[in-house]
Amino acid sequence: MNPDLLLTKSLRDAPWGALVTRIMAAALDSVEPAAAVHRFLRRDGGLLHVGDRAYDLGRYERVFVVGTGKAGAPMARAAAETLADRLTGGVIVVKGYDSERRTAESAETTRETEDHESTDDPNLELKTQNSKLELVEAGHPIPDERGVAGARRMANLLEQATERDLVIALISGGGSALLTLPAGGIALAEMQALTTTLLRCGATINEINTLRKHLDQVKGGGLARLAHPATLITLVLSDVIGSPLDVIASGPTVPDPSTFAEAYAVLEGYGVTADVPASIVRRLREGIAGELDETLKPGDTRFDRVLNLIVGSNPQAADAALAAAQAAGFNTLLLTTFLQAEARDAGRVLAAVARELAASGRPLRRPACIIAGGETTVTLRGDGRGGRNQELALAAVADLAGLEGITLVALATDGGDGPTDAAGAVVTGATLERARGLGLDLAAHLARNDAYPFFEALGDLLRPGPTETNVNDLTFLFAL
Repeated sequence: MNPDLLLTKSLRDAPWGALVTRIMAAALDSVEPAAAVHRFLRRDGGLLHVGDRAYDLGRYERVFVVGTGKAGAPMARAAAETLADRLTGGVIVVKGYDSERRTAESAETTRETEDHESTDDPNLELKTQNSKLELVEAGHPIPDERGVAGARRMANLLEQATERDLVIALISGGGSALLTLPAGGIALAEMQALTTTLLRCGATINEINTLRKHLDQVKGGGLARLAHPATLITLVLSDVIGSPLDVIASGPTVPDPSTFAEAYAVLEGYGVTADVPASIVRRLREGIAGELDETLKPGDTRFDRVLNLIVGSNPQAADAALAAAQAAGFNTLLLTTFLQAEARDAGRVLAAVARELAASGRPLRRPACIIAGGETTVTLRGDGRGGRNQELALAAVADLAGLEGITLVALATDGGDGPTDAAGAVVTGATLERARGLGLDLAAHLARNDAYPFFEALGDLLRPGPTETNVNDLTFLFAL
């Protein structure tokens, strides 16, 4: 990652701005998907080394690569490079960026040229360099017909696999929406409506995926079921707190411990049972009554020839940032990689940590770098524009006002925060005063979930473009 892509007005104007961006870039570089795959997947002649295991490629007639997620393209490039002549074919479903770019252009927003907006297509290299892999670009976070078509093609491919075949699955965050194959009786439009409802009410990714696994044919071990009896190796880039394999991309290749009853309880817990399509409620109730088969559970023999490995995660990125900060002379602290709360609440808590540091030198003396990883949620109260990282930053503005040498950076590691072209935002002790000078009403922006226009006016949106990785969010507190 080029650190210059992470510069905002506040960071460009600060003498330490370039140092801050180098630390953030180190975090992103540590979880670059192609490098992560190469670390875990190596070929030595006829032997394929996967982690600490070795597979004799001579035992397999065909080798297929399938995958989904925001990091799917670079992960697939790396796998194809390793397999070389032994690659038979495959299907990769990834996030499409062309429609987002057209939307951004039509918004007629102005930006300074030094914002370094990325116009490169992250999927272009895979599109042009490997004819054996079929690349399908689909919608995210709302699933679309392209994702359904890609899932069908993947399912058709896997259903051909035999015990003499090897399947390598590449899974990363975003896969739950990108790879969608609704269960019988449920239409895509109904899954889209469910996703929209759950996102608006602030449901966690674990809760959303519990529902998805019971409404979709490829989730909750569905890909493993389709690939059986082939040998299946899955490399996973985690975007979920704690990296539970059954939650990442809704666990397409792992056992699912959740039940129809737990999925139904999510709807009841948020009081939205009457708001979601009747077909979804009906399927969940039929599952609870035992009229439908559950998802594949731990102990199922169809997992006997399945290996799942985490190749990159939020803690890995946080540790890399800490190492870079330490090398630059900072006192460092990893606060948590389990940050999970309402974004505006998390923003105020992190601002409180900054205020304590400024007042007492606790928990660290300056120069200090404190990092928190995880993923917050936003309960929509208004019709504004933004994302969870932007809202976290917006909520911290008032509490950080006037603090000297304090900078908070909230970053979505995939480069996309909510339905915007920003990855997050930067707040300093001068942000509130600058906002008032521009006539911006902080309380009004926060009330309508409207962080994007607030930080856009200040020049403090992070706009690195798609990073090709995805390991949750990172928030940095710097005290110089």
